[in-house]
Amino acid sequence: MLFLITGANGQLGSTLKEILPKDQAMFAERSDLDVVDKVAVQNLVSQYRFDFIINCAAYTAVDRAEDEPEKAYSANVTGAQNLAETGIPIVHISTDYVFDGMHFRPYTETDATSPLSVYGKTKRESEEAVFKNSDTAIIIRTSWLWSKYGNNFVKTILKLASERESLRIVSDQIGTPTFTEDLALAIVRIIPQISKGTKEIYHFSNEGVCSWYDFAISIVKTKKLVCKIIPINSEDYPQKAKRPFYSVLNKSKIKRDFGIEIPHWEHLKLSLL
Repeated sequence: MLFLITGANGQLGSTLKEILPKDQAMFAERSDLDVVDKVAVQNLVSQYRFDFIINCAAYTAVDRAEDEPEKAYSANVTGAQNLAETGIPIVHISTDYVFDGMHFRPYTETDATSPLSVYGKTKRESEEAVFKNSDTAIIIRTSWLWSKYGNNFVKTILKLASERESLRIVSDQIGTPTFTEDLALAIVRIIPQISKGTKEIYHFSNEGVCSWYDFAISIVKTKKLVCKIIPINSEDYPQKAKRPFYSVLNKSKIKRDFGIEIPHWEHLKLSLL
C-alpha cells in the first residue's frame, strides 16, 4: 500500500513519518506540493499509484484566520477539494472547532455543526468538499493536538513555566488533548479496514476531559516545574477568534467500528520533548 501524506511538516505529518515505512509513503511538504494548485496535485498523482491520501495539510492559525479568511479557505477547502477530486481514497483531518460548544456533552459525529470562527467554518466546508468530490473518504475530527514537533500548548507551557513564577491559563474552555502518536497509530490501523465507497466521519482524541488550566497543571506537575498556574476566564484572555467553551468529542463510533483502545490524555509522554 502506498500513501501520500500532505502537510508532512506539521505535527501529525511529522509523526506519521516515524510510523510509516519510507517505501510505503510519500511525504509531501508545501514546498513539494501546494495542495491549492490543482494542476500540481493532478500531475503528482498521475506519476504514482497511491492507494490512500492522508490529508494533514491545513491552515491552522486560528486567530490569524480571522484576518486572512481567503488564505484559510484556500488551504482548507480548495486544497481538500483538489485532493478529493483525484479519485484516490482519502483520510481528511478535521477539528472539534466545527462545533459551537453549547451542548455540554461529548459531541457525536451526527451532531449539527455550528462553527464560531473562520478556521472552524473553513474546516467544516473542507469536510463537505471531501464528501462531495470523493467516492471513498474518512473524515477524522480531532482536538488540541500536541507532539514533539512544531508549536503547541505543551511546548509553550514548558517554556513559559521554566521562565516565570506563575502563568494565567483559561479554565472555562473544556476539551481533550490529543497526542499525535495515538492519532497516527489509529489512522494507520483503520485504513486497511476501509471498504471502497465508504464515507464516514469519526471522532478521535485521547480519553478524558479537561480545561486548558487542568492541562497546564498536569504538564507542570509531570515535569516537576515550580510555577503557579492561575485559572482565569476566557474574557480575561481575549483572542480574535471565538472558541467553543465545550468541545469534547464522543469516540464511541471509532472504537466500535475498528476495535481501537484509546489512552487517557494524562499519559503525557513529556520525556519525548
